[in-house]
Amino acid sequence: MKTTGQPRQPEKLSKSDRSDIIKAPPLAFVLFGATGDLSHRKILPALANLAATGNLSNNFCLIGVALDAMGDEEFREMIIKTTSQTTSNSEWENIVAQSRYIAGKYEDPDTFERLEHILNEVDLKLGTAGNRLYYLATIPSMFGTLAKTLAKHKLNSSPNQDGSHAVSGNGFCRIVVEKPYGHDLESAKKLDAMIHEAFHEDQIYRIDHYLGKETVQNVLALRFANAIFEPIWNRRYVNHVQVTVAESIGVEHRGAFYEQAGAVRDIVQNHVMQVLALTLMEPPAVADPQSIRDEKVKLLKTLQILKPDEVKTSVVRGQYTQGQIDGNIVPAYRAEPGVNPLSTTETYVALRLFVNNWRWEGVPVYIRTGKRLPKRVTEVAVQFHQVPHLSFAGKLARELDPDAMIIRIQPDEGVCMCFGAKVPGESFKLKTVSMDFSYGKTFAQPNRDAYERLLLDAMIGDPTLFIRADEVDRAWQVVDPLLEAFADNTPPLSTYEAGSWGPVEADHLISKSGQGHAWRLP
Repeated sequence: MKTTGQPRQPEKLSKSDRSDIIKAPPLAFVLFGATGDLSHRKILPALANLAATGNLSNNFCLIGVALDAMGDEEFREMIIKTTSQTTSNSEWENIVAQSRYIAGKYEDPDTFERLEHILNEVDLKLGTAGNRLYYLATIPSMFGTLAKTLAKHKLNSSPNQDGSHAVSGNGFCRIVVEKPYGHDLESAKKLDAMIHEAFHEDQIYRIDHYLGKETVQNVLALRFANAIFEPIWNRRYVNHVQVTVAESIGVEHRGAFYEQAGAVRDIVQNHVMQVLALTLMEPPAVADPQSIRDEKVKLLKTLQILKPDEVKTSVVRGQYTQGQIDGNIVPAYRAEPGVNPLSTTETYVALRLFVNNWRWEGVPVYIRTGKRLPKRVTEVAVQFHQVPHLSFAGKLARELDPDAMIIRIQPDEGVCMCFGAKVPGESFKLKTVSMDFSYGKTFAQPNRDAYERLLLDAMIGDPTLFIRADEVDRAWQVVDPLLEAFADNTPPLSTYEAGSWGPVEADHLISKSGQGHAWRLP
């Protein structure tokens, strides 16, 4: 039985040091995979911080479900140990003291019978009001199974909507699904069908933590709240766009996972597609979840889908060899634990795409992402056309580059404008300078972690920063031809030394435009 709970209006509190705090409604937060790596690194610390900032209801209950054998007290001790370095506050300690744990297999009916019993119990004792949020932090192969099993036990609806629960109420029931959402278009459609058998689209929150970053959200404010930017955000003024997602780390302990993923599945299909959609989409009529997500899908539908012969000329894939990062020798990808010594998995990919619409026709979009690059940085660079006639010729303008706007997503979130200015002195020498805005330096309050923002949005029922089913499908349609070509060794796998900015073929890809394009050095 599919049901939809209407999002409750967020409750706002006033405090002396901060006003308009959004407070989540009463809620039972069920965390599948509660003892796993993602829960330890991101979800539990995010919940602890939300408790510290007053965003969680006094009627909040955390219920962990995992395979590890332990009881409630052991689970509570694990939570405190996991979050002790993040925050220490009485609100969180009270939540932890009332948390519950279920040890069991995800396919075992007994696991869900115990879950139903505990949910009814916390509704009565803690006042969670029949509201449920299920967070799937398990291995991806369990996503569909968990959704179907929840439905089988009628836990996909709030109490008394189907007449089987003991507590009356009209609460909501939502499910948060982590990435990866499938490993290609076909598997994504199969997963979506399984989840939709159990939950209505309005109940499904597909999470991509990049959308929780302040700078990603600020793209909307930058474009649509400033009259000086939107008029020049088009092909008449923009020469090309570069998206860089660089990591200095290798695959660490995820070698076996990365062998099945690679750079395209791990970064391009999700993070890059979402950032591109927000950067290049048309203005929404109103800033509500439906309108924003509609415009994102429209943009993704205009992205070029490469044909097999275009993959050869528009894509570079690479794999890192041994090199130096921060003065330390690091191993080649093939020498990493869990990696096939003959692996052809790409740890780097660069591609050139075009957007087939009125605003962006003819403007190349260059994308690159890779591991073991010199530094960790994610940014979008919008480079504008050169001036039609430069009066200051020769050596006077040798250090002058075309104007550009750099949107920094991580690690130092902010926006930088690069433009020409006169160098002090008697001669009229020009140089590119920058005008920089940094979130950390401008605003007193620290930025929320992306998971904090997204968890709170899921609790209050705001789907703006979550991914809709048609967004997932279109992103896979764009990258599937790349994956099919890679399986046929097209283009051939290049190599690059760890600590470099990638294969030399990637430099050729951007430079062969004939317009003097080159990768930015962040």
